[in-house]
Amino acid sequence: MIARLQGEIWEKEFSRLVVNVHGVGYELLIPMSTYDQLGGEGDNVDIYVYTQVREDAITLFGFASIQEKRLFEALLGVSGVGGKLALSILSGLPVDNFCRAVAEKNIAALSKISGIGKRTAERIVVELNGKLEAVSAVAGLPSSSAPKLPDGVDANAISDAVLALVRLGYKQDAATAALHEIAATVPPEEINSSNLLRLGLQKLNS
Repeated sequence: MIARLQGEIWEKEFSRLVVNVHGVGYELLIPMSTYDQLGGEGDNVDIYVYTQVREDAITLFGFASIQEKRLFEALLGVSGVGGKLALSILSGLPVDNFCRAVAEKNIAALSKISGIGKRTAERIVVELNGKLEAVSAVAGLPSSSAPKLPDGVDANAISDAVLALVRLGYKQDAATAALHEIAATVPPEEINSSNLLRLGLQKLNS
């Protein structure tokens, strides 16, 4: 399975991308959220990939961030949501806004997305309820009690550590708050995902 590609952008369209990796062109379907974050033709790209294998086709979906890929995977688990509709959803709402709409059961906001009617929006809320904590953790949704990160702190390291804690069973809000507090006191050179995970476990279990 192809999970990530690094190469040169050969072709770029609103819903399609071709990446040159050592002379081989990989075609990926992409959401508008990814399109907006990419450079132009000839620029280098590092893109996350979801590989969909079916009897009649192998389709690659590309994403500029890991949170977009995680949300896409979660959406594919919803009844009646396929790859194209999942891309439409990602194009219609930023990841953090979508996660918040699901958590708040905001059917009206979800129904405004192209291709999503009221029934589909209701099904998304029901089937994804409680299943987006890992996605929102990667997206970096802040806890209301989390302090502002100091300048120069790698937000990706915190997101990775929060995701790891969520997968271990800790609540996203508690994990985010704990890691933000730790990052505010630890020297910047010691802030990486492995150190944050270790310190986060110590703090949450104390």
